[in-house]
Amino acid sequence: MRPELRFLSSDTIETVLDEAIELLRDPGVRVHSDRALALLGDHGARVDMAAKVAYIPEDLALRALETVPRSFHLYDFQGNPTVHYGWDSVQFDPGSASIEILDVDATTSRAPVTADFVRYARLADSLPAIDAISTALVCADVPEAISDLYRLYLALLYARKPIVTGAFAVETWHVMKDLLVVLAGSEAALAAKPSAVFDVCPSPPLLWSEITCENLMDCATYSIPAELVSMPLTGATGPATLLGAVVQHAAENLSGITIHQLTNPGAPIVWGGSPAAFDMRTGTTPMGAIETMMIDCSYAEVGKHLGLPTHAYLGMSDAKMVDTQCGFESGMGAILGALTGINMISGPGMMDFESCFSLEKLVIDAEIVGMAKRLVAGVTPRETPIAVDLIRQVGHAGNFLATPHTRRWFREELFIPSAVVDRDFRRDWERKGGKSTLQRAHERAETLIAAYQPKDLPTEVVAELTAIASHAAQAAGMDRLPQIDR
Repeated sequence: MRPELRFLSSDTIETVLDEAIELLRDPGVRVHSDRALALLGDHGARVDMAAKVAYIPEDLALRALETVPRSFHLYDFQGNPTVHYGWDSVQFDPGSASIEILDVDATTSRAPVTADFVRYARLADSLPAIDAISTALVCADVPEAISDLYRLYLALLYARKPIVTGAFAVETWHVMKDLLVVLAGSEAALAAKPSAVFDVCPSPPLLWSEITCENLMDCATYSIPAELVSMPLTGATGPATLLGAVVQHAAENLSGITIHQLTNPGAPIVWGGSPAAFDMRTGTTPMGAIETMMIDCSYAEVGKHLGLPTHAYLGMSDAKMVDTQCGFESGMGAILGALTGINMISGPGMMDFESCFSLEKLVIDAEIVGMAKRLVAGVTPRETPIAVDLIRQVGHAGNFLATPHTRRWFREELFIPSAVVDRDFRRDWERKGGKSTLQRAHERAETLIAAYQPKDLPTEVVAELTAIASHAAQAAGMDRLPQIDR
């Protein structure tokens, strides 16, 4: 029996959806894309082109929901289905677009550069518990105009795992698609076996910018999976109540699904988000707040009720250092998301309101992820009878260590953590140097980065990827890309 967590009743979910659909009709959705407005108008929505508002009727939204795939896979570098979006599959990726990085011995963060992304990519690709790599760091040593495609370029050079990414402009999305096509071989091959998913973010409340709306439709056109990231902030850009935020989230995601499926019915899309409770004392958006986690789990329940693939930003912290707060916020979020059955949980390695990244935190979070996955695997009857024959056999002597039963099952029953997690007696811990969790995580990070073996990319593929990225860099005023060592 799989353990699970639920916040909402079926009746509450139906009410949320009823109110979300009502919001699509009135006040409607502001859409800063003439292409999307025309598409909606052609299919029965009332459109005010001057105000750029579409009033989406219920039947149009419901028809769009019917064509969304209930599950799909992302594929690794070798073409294997590695990440499953759908049902109760649970996977984790490091989250995206941090503008700061925290070094292990630092108390202040700094802007990351290419060398930092390379180290991150080697590490994330080497951690077994992390299912997909993300374009986690925004490199400050390239022009901002190409920062989105450059991150994907680096990820493609290093990652064997699928990639979670996103575009910052209409034009760069197409360059990013071209980069993915180089490895896939063709646009058709990429659509058949997608290796990446693109985050697309509506702006709260009920608004689509031109960039994100065009990205959404482009993803649909080429059947590259899109991941909706609706992000109402309670009391700021959304209702102050948790359930009110869930209603707004549902309306924004339903509007995105409608536009997406009208563009290309059957293209894969994910019911995701990154809402937050708004802290009135500081004006911040705490991703580690329990209320943020409750909103995330609740909106994911709405998506699962609709039978859709799901995503959330959880398993992260608002702490500024890898400390106690960092650990308990990240652990709670990862466990709650896993128990909800969210398909992709973005967050390991992230801190400081999604703006900062730590390699050591990523290593520690990988241990949390391993435990979360073990938790949702549940308690399974391994044999029949469960234990009576074995206990009779061992008797009162109690030496279960010597039995074949123990050798057969202990590795499947237990999640065996790395040395990052200390389970030694104190005297043994002291004998090994009395190192903190942060120190052990740093050592594991350095070991994995040093042991990383570059994936086997043909020379001509590397050259083509580099040519695409270099052309974009030159157009942005950069003569040559930063030097990297594969």
